[in-house]
Amino acid sequence: MTDAADTPPAIEQDRELTQDGPALRLWMIDASAYIFRAYHALPPLTRKSDGLPVGAVQGYCNMLWKLLKDMKGADGPTHLVAIFDHSEKTFRNTLYDQYKAHRPPPPEDLIPQFPLVREATAAFGVHCVELPGYEADDLIATYACKARDAGGEAVIVSSDKDLMQLIGRGVVMWDPMKDRRLAEPEVFEKFGVGPEKMVDLQALIGDSVDNVPGAPGIGPKTAAQLLDEYGDLDTLLARAGEIKQPKRRQTLIDFADQIRLSRELVRLTCDAPAPEAVDDFAVKDPDPQTLSEFLDKMEFRSLARRVGDGKAEATETSAFAPKRAPNLSAPVASPRYAPKEVAAPSEPHVFDLDAYECVQTEEALDRWIERAREAGVVGLDTETDALSATHAGLCGVSLALGPNDACYIPLTHEHEPAANAGGLDFGGEADTREPLTQLDKPTTLAKLKTLLEDPSVLKVLQNAKYDVAVFARRGIRVAPYDDTLLLSYVLEGGLHGHGMDELARLHLGHEPIAFKSVAGTGKSQKSFKHVQLAPATQYAAEDADVTLRLWRILKPRLAREGLSTVYETLERPMPTVLADMELAGVRVDPDRLKRLSSEFGLRMAELEQQAHEIAGRPFNVGSPRQIGEILFGELNLPGGKKTASGQWGTDASVLEELALTHDLPRAILDWRQLSKLKGTYTDALTAAADPATDRVHTSYQLAAASTGRLASSDPNLQNIPIRTETGREIRQAFIAAPGHVLISADYSQIELRLLAHIGDIPELKRAFKAGLDIHAATASEMFGVPVEGMPSETRRRAKAINFGIVYGISAFGLAAQLGIDQGEAGAYIKTYFERFPGIRGYMDRTKAEVRQAGFVSTVFGRRIHIPAIHSKSGAERQFGERAAINAPIQGAAADIIRRAMIRMPGALTDAGLSTRMLLQVHDELVFEAPEAEAEAAIAVIKRVMETAAEPAVALSVPLDVEARAAANWDEAH
Repeated sequence: MTDAADTPPAIEQDRELTQDGPALRLWMIDASAYIFRAYHALPPLTRKSDGLPVGAVQGYCNMLWKLLKDMKGADGPTHLVAIFDHSEKTFRNTLYDQYKAHRPPPPEDLIPQFPLVREATAAFGVHCVELPGYEADDLIATYACKARDAGGEAVIVSSDKDLMQLIGRGVVMWDPMKDRRLAEPEVFEKFGVGPEKMVDLQALIGDSVDNVPGAPGIGPKTAAQLLDEYGDLDTLLARAGEIKQPKRRQTLIDFADQIRLSRELVRLTCDAPAPEAVDDFAVKDPDPQTLSEFLDKMEFRSLARRVGDGKAEATETSAFAPKRAPNLSAPVASPRYAPKEVAAPSEPHVFDLDAYECVQTEEALDRWIERAREAGVVGLDTETDALSATHAGLCGVSLALGPNDACYIPLTHEHEPAANAGGLDFGGEADTREPLTQLDKPTTLAKLKTLLEDPSVLKVLQNAKYDVAVFARRGIRVAPYDDTLLLSYVLEGGLHGHGMDELARLHLGHEPIAFKSVAGTGKSQKSFKHVQLAPATQYAAEDADVTLRLWRILKPRLAREGLSTVYETLERPMPTVLADMELAGVRVDPDRLKRLSSEFGLRMAELEQQAHEIAGRPFNVGSPRQIGEILFGELNLPGGKKTASGQWGTDASVLEELALTHDLPRAILDWRQLSKLKGTYTDALTAAADPATDRVHTSYQLAAASTGRLASSDPNLQNIPIRTETGREIRQAFIAAPGHVLISADYSQIELRLLAHIGDIPELKRAFKAGLDIHAATASEMFGVPVEGMPSETRRRAKAINFGIVYGISAFGLAAQLGIDQGEAGAYIKTYFERFPGIRGYMDRTKAEVRQAGFVSTVFGRRIHIPAIHSKSGAERQFGERAAINAPIQGAAADIIRRAMIRMPGALTDAGLSTRMLLQVHDELVFEAPEAEAEAAIAVIKRVMETAAEPAVALSVPLDVEARAAANWDEAH
């Protein structure tokens, strides 16, 4: 032990405060986990002097400094060590050569940061330890046992489940991201077993990340139940033949040796050769000169100011500052990941609108740009004169560096035309109003370009896709950026909307300036370019200010809640991808669309005349009130029900039922269908096409559905019917540019494939792997009929059940769909679950999960909140259960196509192709390719789409993509 005379005063004081506690308190930092958490929690950052990647180092330093600050207290350590992984190969690879075989290599920009992190650890005065042939977890286990056996206490600074087996007498864990103590109760709460059974539990469930095989099909809950019933793994395997469930019993018998091997792989050793003695880890303050030189070399100037000389008393102003010192002597309540509602801010944020600056000189612009570079993070927003990013004019740009520290840079504001400006009349004379003072637009954008493309400055935006597209049209590629809309979407998808105003109310207790208060409403609303500079500055600068404040609240939560990977891999890259697609647009044939509109109009007129003849008098076919009066008041058709407003209900479901026995409802339905197609598509597409290019530029919404599915608007190109002749006629109007073709690439039955994987359904897996007709195979399994010569009606029924099961279909819904009685439909569903018991198991697990947590997750980690599950209404709760069953499947499909879209532009470029991605329609991607490279493009597209899940998830069924090239969208589909 270090001599008391050599102990820094701060540490000596801590010992006096804790003299009744254990003499030895050893804290061990899981440094490797710290590194990766830092890398994924922060945007890329390079050292300005030489471009060296240092983002992970900076994040690691911030996290380490926060820990050093937090631990200065009664429960702080007497000894502290950071433990690293030494290499990939360990003694476990000798036991099992596939151990961690599927782990991808570290990112290229992270590799040079590993030695710098070790140097940083030493600079902060923390001892570093690693050992060849052993994982960091084994060293942590060894030192934890040494501390415990010496009568002391070991605190493992980590939240890794692999280390939870060590928890017990004298050993606890501390999750620094959640300020949470992990002891026996917390382990049991999460896994259903105590720490003493964690090795057995992990041996059963395996670990896909480390490629520990485990027992196929046995998850954490089943494993916990088995261990609770049989006591331990050896007893369970010895008595496996007693288990009632046939599949579970056979799995444990067939894979017993694999399970025992898995136990050896997950069990940590407490007798690794300790490289150094615990005494060497005595806590010490960092050497001020060493720390200063390191931070100066890394160019971490802001961190250097916060750290000061590295002593415990240094002033902490960082966003990483602790809210309180950790208390390890008492349990800490486990936080809920999914509250039923988002907590309001403890007090509203104060906004000083008069503090914002209107930038009207180059000197002021240069000052703001330089300050943004020094800060390294800047809030950013644009003001435009239209909602469409592909055609909007840029009125100005706003920047924010801190609360009430924001500006607006007007570029193209104009005085409102005299005719609209309060009745001004200059009597034929020139406009006498003083010209607006604004910077030269090209010069300003050139200067902003250096900031917005600077890789060392993070740009923070709300709905980044819009601003990225606006700047891209002006030759500026904004990067790197964070998007507060997407941060909120990842953290709280399904709980509320993610618009800036709603987020400001939720998280800041602030109501932003309404657009109508500066631009007016209705017919009197004016373009933003006509808003006077003073109110324009307050409105625009506040947007950037709000956005940056939201980022400071939301971004740290990603790491704390384990959602950094979801944001980084599924969300953050998407705005640029979609902006490029929107700017590219898709070409349409306006003449064909006009002809279709005319044809639809003529057919509507015919149907209207037909309806009048059937009814015996003229009426407005577009009026639900008049339709109801005729159907139920005059014709006395059965099944009429009045709505709350007193009118007869005439929605599609009512008319479809009546159309089975009467011609008038069918004529009305056909008229409605054509009216929708004409108004929504043929007329709207003609109006939306750019007259200079004949290209339509839709707008995609990233946060429209909680499952991750995209939405399309202005115009909506995702709901064009594909199974009707009229829908196909509309798709034929989408054409390729001259010398090009359209390529449609569509995932085949992706949701059923994901159901087979997620639910672990052997029968479906076999069918997909064999390339069988999945609906025929299902029918054969259910009804015992051979695939060869199967009646089409039998296959159709199996198909309806296959797709219906994914959406939690009821016997009533299936009966309506197949035109059979409810009892027969119920028998079909019962048979289905008997033939595929894994599906019922998946549904039951999912419903239990959503009831407990309030959310479900996809295999890629996307969290989908289901608020209806907590409703007081039984019907709403049942709806929540059905939504929860479908969400992991539909969400995984959405995640997969997002992963494909993110990789696609780079893959096409790497292949030397000029093919462009134009559209996404749920499970389909549409491309435009030169005719000569269509075949090569299809090969690349299929490869990227079919491997999109990898390496994050190794699907147990193949993904199949059908791709074709043709002159128009319908022929390519």
